[in-house]
Amino acid sequence: MAEAPALRDRTTLRLGGPARRWVTATTEAELVEAVRAADDAGEPVLVLGGGSNLVVADEGFAGTVVEVATRGIRSDVEDDDPTCGGAMVTVAAGESWDAFVATAVERGWVGVEALSGIPGSVGATPIQNVGAYGQDVSQTIAQVRAWDRRERTFRTFAHAECDFGYRHSRFKSDPGRHVVVSVTFQLRQGSLGAPVAYAELARALGVETGQRAPLAEVRAAVLALRGGKGMVLDAGDHDTWSAGSFFTNPVLDAADVPEGAPAWPQPDGTVKTSAAWLIEHAGLPKGWGAEVTGGRATLSTKHTLALTNRGGATTADLLGLARAVQERVDQRFGVRLVNEPVLVGCTL
Repeated sequence: MAEAPALRDRTTLRLGGPARRWVTATTEAELVEAVRAADDAGEPVLVLGGGSNLVVADEGFAGTVVEVATRGIRSDVEDDDPTCGGAMVTVAAGESWDAFVATAVERGWVGVEALSGIPGSVGATPIQNVGAYGQDVSQTIAQVRAWDRRERTFRTFAHAECDFGYRHSRFKSDPGRHVVVSVTFQLRQGSLGAPVAYAELARALGVETGQRAPLAEVRAAVLALRGGKGMVLDAGDHDTWSAGSFFTNPVLDAADVPEGAPAWPQPDGTVKTSAAWLIEHAGLPKGWGAEVTGGRATLSTKHTLALTNRGGATTADLLGLARAVQERVDQRFGVRLVNEPVLVGCTL
């Protein structure tokens, strides 16, 4: 057990106070034992992956942080023979998500290339059903293996049991119950990526929506697009001191979508619109917020959907900025934005 560091040293927002206790788990057995021991002691548990989707209170966490540092990528196709058509790839929860995507592109595994550059760990991706540029992980997840803290046993959830939706899963709807230990992806094999489903990415690749492009080119284009929005981690760029997109895109009844706002019809008849558009059209431009926080936290200068630590910010500063954005959008459009990152020891 290591001396407990401040959470600000392990989160991409660089915010959060100390934990009472810290355990780094490098094997599945260590991960489960650390969680089980804390549960037996009645100690609160925070399972920490890459720290990219957390907002932690300035007071820290009055419990045990279990840092998931497990590793391993295992394919059922040993020689990556493209004639096999596909591969089942099981990835340990502690693996870096972007490192896994890079491996997938290198080995010709198709289906996650548009998710390049997303920070965090593999184990966190099914919880939020992480997605970007027309792909989300639910399109390729075959099963999720987890430790059930309530039943005190391992459980394997097939795709159909995961209740995936927009930034949603069964793991998110019952927070804290399941500790993901590995994720199995069913990936096609080939040199071309999946059909490009996002217009901005299609333009960057010089193809039409629905067409395909080489895997490596898709990854490079996504990294360039994300980098231009401050969504690729860079210690020297405060625009990347964020939790990525701070608010989810609202899903509304069609009649409630503001005039002129982007509208993406959903299968259930609702319409998803753009949180970034709502923020901008509520009069909050890129870089806004200095007057709220004294300049310590602002909207990203590259993308209005990211709330950023400009250096020296506190969690209270960031939450104050988030509330100001929510209130302005609510006043202008009657839409209440919902945070995407998990709030630990704090509320909006």
